[in-house]
Amino acid sequence: MQEMKLNRAKKGVLQNLLDRFCKSNVMSSTKKIVKAEKKVRAAVVGMGIGRPNGRAIARNSRGQVVALCDIVEERMKDFAKELPEKVKFYTDYKEMCKDPDIDAVFVGTPNQLHVPIALEAVRNGKHVMVTKPLADSESAAAKLVEEAEDAGVVNMMSLSTRFSATCRYLGDLAQQGYFGELYYARARSIRRSGIPAWNLGFIQKGGGAFRDMGVHALDAVWWILGMPKPVSVFGVAGAKFGPRGLGYWDFSKPKKEIYEQYAADDYAGGFIRFENGIGLQVESFWASHQPGEFQIELFGTEAGAQMSPLKLYRTEHGAPQDISVNLPRGPEAWDNIAGHFIECILDGKECTAPLRHGLIVQQMMEALLKSAETGKEVRL
Repeated sequence: MQEMKLNRAKKGVLQNLLDRFCKSNVMSSTKKIVKAEKKVRAAVVGMGIGRPNGRAIARNSRGQVVALCDIVEERMKDFAKELPEKVKFYTDYKEMCKDPDIDAVFVGTPNQLHVPIALEAVRNGKHVMVTKPLADSESAAAKLVEEAEDAGVVNMMSLSTRFSATCRYLGDLAQQGYFGELYYARARSIRRSGIPAWNLGFIQKGGGAFRDMGVHALDAVWWILGMPKPVSVFGVAGAKFGPRGLGYWDFSKPKKEIYEQYAADDYAGGFIRFENGIGLQVESFWASHQPGEFQIELFGTEAGAQMSPLKLYRTEHGAPQDISVNLPRGPEAWDNIAGHFIECILDGKECTAPLRHGLIVQQMMEALLKSAETGKEVRL
């Protein structure tokens, strides 16, 4: 195999795409200084995933975190120390959503609370951004999408994998036709011992490994493939470690009263077929006797790729080429997410990750879990 290192001097289609990608990264960061006099005043609900999202909003020159909401006040006080300005504390999200000084709400709670909080926000005219997955069920997700779209507010998913530099680069290559026709893909997220037990929402009904981790792999590869329409899903899922008190984060042993409440999957895998003929194999494991890995693999008629480490595979003049791509340092995924959300609110930019995308991904996830339960293919 011929190993090739990309550099700025290399010419041709691939280098032009890399140059354009670098330029867009610079542009996205410089846009932060435009219209600095106007700011989006945001509230952050949930002090877990809310922290990186809140930090990114606060880092943006047109963003400001003005309120925090959590059931534990000490968690809010701790996060508030990182923020540049004084914030309000709320333990009641309904009261928070009535605050006229809040323009937008980020929802970063357990899955089961995403829809109730986001609905309250949009019903009060707030723009809303929700962490993955959109909901704990397809019906709840559909209700939120309908009301958010009817309300006319900016509604967006916070997707750290889709908005990462690597994923954006592969998506750009796909859109430019570098891979030719993409006809198959594999996506997996595997932990050896990583069941989260610090919040029971993870392991109770509506939680689980596939909605927690599999959603990252599924959403990212679906976006790279051009968001084709899914038509059928077949899957398997179960819980082989969690109910036994095994496989928890960093090989820790939870109390029996914790793991006795286990009511979700700790692994799931399956196959999704899309209307355009593309096939996708997707897997997610919270715990396993395998090394930890997050990987996306693309199969195209002209080239293929893997995400981690980022490599492209081609055949040139009858010889195989393995191309290692070293992307330049740029904004973090969280900054890309916050920047896009703010642009959509202040500049009227079309949202590229609306809640409707989250609904389609939710439909695929729920179909896979239903297929696992029934042992039958689910048609969409």
